[in-house]
Amino acid sequence: MNQNPRPNNLLLNLGIESLNEMQEMAQDAILNDNNILLLSPTGSGKTLAFLLPIFQMLQDDYKEVQCLILVPSRELGLQIEQVWKKMGTTYKVNVCYGGHSIETEINNLSNPPALLIGTPGRIADHIDRGTFSTDNIQTLILDEFDKSLQLGFHEQMSFIIARLNKLNKRVLVSATSDIEIPKYTRVNNPTVLDFIPLEEENSNLSLKMVVSKEKDKINSLFNLLCSLQSEAAIVFCNYRDAAERISDTLNEKGIYSTYYHGGMDQEERERALIQFRNGSVSYLVTTDLAARGLDIPEMKHVIHYHLPLKEDEFTHRNGRTARMLASGTAYIIAHESEKKMEYLDYKMPVLNVDNSITLPKAPEFQTIYVSGGKKNKLNKIDIVGFFSQKGKLEKGDLGLIEVKDFISFAAVKSKKVKEFLSNIRDEKMKGKKFKIEVARKVVKKDE
Repeated sequence: MNQNPRPNNLLLNLGIESLNEMQEMAQDAILNDNNILLLSPTGSGKTLAFLLPIFQMLQDDYKEVQCLILVPSRELGLQIEQVWKKMGTTYKVNVCYGGHSIETEINNLSNPPALLIGTPGRIADHIDRGTFSTDNIQTLILDEFDKSLQLGFHEQMSFIIARLNKLNKRVLVSATSDIEIPKYTRVNNPTVLDFIPLEEENSNLSLKMVVSKEKDKINSLFNLLCSLQSEAAIVFCNYRDAAERISDTLNEKGIYSTYYHGGMDQEERERALIQFRNGSVSYLVTTDLAARGLDIPEMKHVIHYHLPLKEDEFTHRNGRTARMLASGTAYIIAHESEKKMEYLDYKMPVLNVDNSITLPKAPEFQTIYVSGGKKNKLNKIDIVGFFSQKGKLEKGDLGLIEVKDFISFAAVKSKKVKEFLSNIRDEKMKGKKFKIEVARKVVKKDE
């Protein structure tokens, strides 16, 4: 007998009253058609649009992987897993990605999940090793498949798809239209659900130009951040070393920021995102890796320190703000020597920030590191109880808490951190002494 909740209860678990039009149409198409191409903007709810029908198609009596979701980045995979877990089904899910312990993944796959999520390289590795059976995989989702193609995962995806002999349903998901579908996907004459507006510009999005007098635009960025009334922002640049240099320089000037890019290891990337999500740092300096597929809050401000070469990346970056009914601003910092991009109308309003020199307020929270997680039988309730009772924190002193497999992070009001650490110095949580301290900031390898 199926012990799983009804689809309506899954929505309640997610705090959603009803599906939007795109999600309803996607659900119907995925349940009834074999080849689907779903095109919808960033932030429109595509993850739920395919997870809900997947849930309805899973069968209790299969003890192998039934659905495979391929993603271009580990962050997107972890985000999909998080939504699935919040839905509250009884079906097991696992995520596999490069930089994660292969031994842990092999151990997890020994009791196969109904739903397997992973990056193409790591899933291809597992298939090569034979660590899970592909015999019962009937549904394949290629999420943000345009990004996977852009990142050069053709060979791995072709290898994986060729080994899915029982596949009868293929769903391609993208936030970008006009993508050529590779033959190896075997997606022929798909049902196309295109929800990308013909007019890509979001009417709630304002574009503003900040003209930099110097070729090195760091001072203009500093002044711009000083003008934003201490509100958080994402700063996009085109190179990993630039992200690090810009973040380091801002910190030297008294602006709390962190950087994020594909050259960092998984733990560093997670730590940077957690500190940004929970308000311990206000500014994330990043490459296009953060343009989509990340679980970060809605932003009022997106800053283009460098402009991307392609218009679709510009659109994805701007998708971090002005979502749904909210309004937001994208700022372009430009120097006269830079090449003009064809996709941009340079007649936008110019914002003068030369006189903005008042530093943004210091972050309200600091991130506290705990040396235990789910695998140590710790959960959010344990941490809240310990931090409140032993640490003597009041309700408003504790912010976002994130529990990973072997470590956890909690946001604590900056002004309470010193007293809190003193209070819990000799205390045990659930009968065990954990290392609890201010989380270190992400630093370069040579430091």
